[in-house]
Amino acid sequence: MPRSVNHVASKARRTRILKQTKGYFGARKNVWTVAKNTFEKGLTYAYRDRRNKKRSFRALWIQRINAAARLEGMSYSVLMGKLAKAGIEINRKVLADLAVNNPEAFKAIVEKVK
Repeated sequence: MPRSVNHVASKARRTRILKQTKGYFGARKNVWTVAKNTFEKGLTYAYRDRRNKKRSFRALWIQRINAAARLEGMSYSVLMGKLAKAGIEINRKVLADLAVNNPEAFKAIVEKVK
């Protein structure tokens, strides 16, 4: 009795991954084993970097707030401490956006905590 192989499903699986590796360099785009390994490694990088993105954005916000705070004559840590003491609850994302796009509002917040 001949061996039954579900070629339709296995070919569809290969085709799906090869479509997703389109645009990769060299054999990574068209050789099945290389493409599969590259694609799987890419998924692990994507998983890792979805978490790292949050860290890097927070670091960016802190740098922007620090730069704007120093123009007003205080450091980032002093500003954040005074904000907490004054009971002003504003997150770093919004504070950094104000510092970049609306310096007058940022200055008003700094004046309120001085």
